[in-house]
Amino acid sequence: MTSHSEPSDPHSRLEELRAAATRRAASLVRSFDGIVEATIDVATDDEHDPEGHTIAWERQQIAALLDETRASLADIEAAERRLGDGRYGICARCGGEIAGERLDALPATPSCVGCA
Repeated sequence: MTSHSEPSDPHSRLEELRAAATRRAASLVRSFDGIVEATIDVATDDEHDPEGHTIAWERQQIAALLDETRASLADIEAAERRLGDGRYGICARCGGEIAGERLDALPATPSCVGCA
């Protein structure tokens, strides 16, 4: 049974998050590349083409989601480093303990509730 102060198997949880984020990033890259490839042979004039705004919006939306996913991967990698060097579960800001419940909910978090 997991105590309230200890997160449940952080190594496995971070691996799961990394795998999911990696799959999501790959999917977003494929989607972005698909949009770009589909518009290569089409003369799109975003200003005058009624579909132009949609294409530009979709491209920007996917780019933003990809940036967010890459940031999540960086957070996961930082959490894995903290886990490896014994700082996992210690708030990067105040040095206090991060509650197990918070780590269960947000395994890559570097901060306690008070500092968040």
